Amino acid sequence: MAAFLGLSDYWWDWGNLLFRFLHVIAAIAWIGSSFYFIALDLHLLPPAEKRDADRGVGGEVWEIHGGGFYRVEKFRVAPATLPEPLHWFKWEAYTTWLSGFALLVAVYYAHASAYLIDPSVAHLSTWSAIGISVGGLALAWVVYDVACRLLGRDEWALAIVVLAFVVLSAWGAGQLFSARGAYIEVGAMLGTIMAANVFFVIIPAHWELVRAKQAGREPDPVWNVRGKQRSVHNNYFTLPVLFAMLSNHFSFVYGHKHAWLLLVAFLVLGAVIRLFFNLHHAGRDVWWIAVGVLAAIVVLMVLLRPSSSRPAAGGPVPTLAQVQSVLAVRCAPCHSLNPTEPGISSPPAGVVLVTPEQIQVLAGAIKTEAVDNKLMPPGNVTGMTQAERDLLARWLASR
Repeated sequence: MAAFLGLSDYWWDWGNLLFRFLHVIAAIAWIGSSFYFIALDLHLLPPAEKRDADRGVGGEVWEIHGGGFYRVEKFRVAPATLPEPLHWFKWEAYTTWLSGFALLVAVYYAHASAYLIDPSVAHLSTWSAIGISVGGLALAWVVYDVACRLLGRDEWALAIVVLAFVVLSAWGAGQLFSARGAYIEVGAMLGTIMAANVFFVIIPAHWELVRAKQAGREPDPVWNVRGKQRSVHNNYFTLPVLFAMLSNHFSFVYGHKHAWLLLVAFLVLGAVIRLFFNLHHAGRDVWWIAVGVLAAIVVLMVLLRPSSSRPAAGGPVPTLAQVQSVLAVRCAPCHSLNPTEPGISSPPAGVVLVTPEQIQVLAGAIKTEAVDNKLMPPGNVTGMTQAERDLLARWLASR
């Protein structure tokens, strides 16, 4: 796809850099505002003065930050007169999704054969994989939104349906995409739900309140409820999405034979962590939740602990020169100072596997990525054979 669009790998790398930087900055602003406003809402106390309650204030809180005291009020529905200026919180969400989708294009779609497709998982063409991925983003929003409209008054039933959809999505992505691609796809699906919540529900609800005041009508409280519900949902999605987006750095997770189950486990843990902190902000320290999360993480650490590798296939111990010859054909097309693999203009993660010294230093990574988990080369784009992996295993075992 990269060649089809007429852009060299150099320009795609710039897209990777700039879109990633923008994505991180916008996400910090969006998630930070989500954390702040949910915490603010949970810290609210009834107004201390009757005159404040009479003018529609439903709760207030005093805060101190940056050398100053702040008094924040929340109206039950809306103030008597529409204030100017009125500050909106929406561009953080829109910028996060737009930059994230641009990053998805620059990395996973433009170089689908290396990052999105794994022939050992499913034989998909580049455009088929991209189409399924984009369709998954749209499907996620439709399923979630329909579930909210049908089960919105029963949060537990809604949570079960959403969890079931996440489980199905994680399993399905694992059947279609590469290990890394599957995790990113599920994260992008959840991120799409969050951004769509802002665009299709939260901001329109705000506009309904504003237009009612502009028209001299009493705003309908139902819009407050709808906006608040989706805002709370987004708050619980934040940590799961962060894990999915950062997961490509942790091959011992996405490269596991039960990767989709691990993904679900980490997503659930992220939501539970948010539950603990939200309860804390509401004045309830439910320590068994924190202990349970820590215990679950310890269990995952034990389960994911690398087991002893299977014995290397019989045969003579290869020389370093033989190992170097295999890596020159199968790994160096990406991991060299001047990569020759299409879509790669610089060695991923700065890893170079050319000289004997570099190979010796990175022997542990070779074992984990190429021999044990078989995650490298990504999608086996250079066609490393099992015999070559066995050769590497025998050399590693002899060190």
